[in-house]
Amino acid sequence: MQDKKLFYLASLLIILGVISSYTLTTYVTRHFGYSEYHFFLRQLFSALVAITLMWIVAAKVPQKYAMKLGLGIFILFFFLMVAMSFMPSSLVTAVGGAKRWIRLPGFSLAPVEFFKIGFIFFLAWSFSRKFDANKTNFKNEIILILPYLGLFFLVAVSIAIFQNDIGQVMVLGLTLSFMLLFAGRSVKLFFMLIGVAFTLFIIFVSISENRINRIKMWWASAQKIVLSYLPPSVAQELKLDNVQESYQITNSLHAIHNGGILGQGLGGGQIKLGFLSDVHTDFVLAGMTEEIGFIGITLVVLLYVLLIHRIFKVANQAPDRTAYLFSVGIAMLIGFSFLMNSFGISSLTPIKGIAVPFLSYGGSSLLANALAIGMILLLSKREPR
Repeated sequence: MQDKKLFYLASLLIILGVISSYTLTTYVTRHFGYSEYHFFLRQLFSALVAITLMWIVAAKVPQKYAMKLGLGIFILFFFLMVAMSFMPSSLVTAVGGAKRWIRLPGFSLAPVEFFKIGFIFFLAWSFSRKFDANKTNFKNEIILILPYLGLFFLVAVSIAIFQNDIGQVMVLGLTLSFMLLFAGRSVKLFFMLIGVAFTLFIIFVSISENRINRIKMWWASAQKIVLSYLPPSVAQELKLDNVQESYQITNSLHAIHNGGILGQGLGGGQIKLGFLSDVHTDFVLAGMTEEIGFIGITLVVLLYVLLIHRIFKVANQAPDRTAYLFSVGIAMLIGFSFLMNSFGISSLTPIKGIAVPFLSYGGSSLLANALAIGMILLLSKREPR
């Protein structure tokens, strides 16, 4: 294995996710009549599979199969992601009318989690073939990336419309923009793409009444603090009256506040006891903060910083541009997912429903991220001459 420290950091985060799946699910297990260890055992099994998968891909798969593996994931899971919308309800699990999981014996598969890994690999592979180090004018850059913008638009529609998941679109859009920058494209193009992504975000929000209501509920929670820094005349224009605050965000903030400096201790805390739903999935960081406090969650953040730093270090030592760009893309994916979730649970931005890599309960996200780390280690191999 090329970089054991990266493997160990990812494994440590996975173990923390298993622990939180036990300490944060006290209320959920009792409410639904599950065994005390229901979520813990399921996440433990997923964790063991994930760590094993990461090790097998990194240490056992020959590097010559890396391209077939990456492109195979891209094609297979894009097909499943689209096909899922046309599958009967007996084969899929829907949330809010959007089909997001395929039901398998004893397991539910979320194709979008694996598709993100395949999409990043496809971009890395294609960028390394199409782009060179030579600078070109802005018009030629636009022409060069048009096929990728077309592909991204197709992906965005598939995820935002069929799966009603705009958060994943934002993560992929930001990742695409940064990968182009690291691939040698201009800063001007980068900011243009950020503008396009923001425009698409506004469009996707404006065509969904549910998303508009979520934005309003977030603003109802955040406006008290934000408007206090603005002139009264401006604040009055931006103030929303008679809008219900987000119950989830309010209790998330209570959990964070209740954690204090040292936390309530593992298994401790009150907000997780029926007040904050999804505490072991989308709000795992809020639940962990209540238990381990500011110091504990700071150490968790430090682990992510070390993980991403390690990925960039591997990228800088990569044997080819595909490995370099794929590593950068995965670093961006993990970083943006973590930031968007942490900003959401602290009310800095609206909640997007983005899982925290390695920590949130759920097998698909865990396995996909472990696969991504395994592929980074696989691509970073230097074959003996």
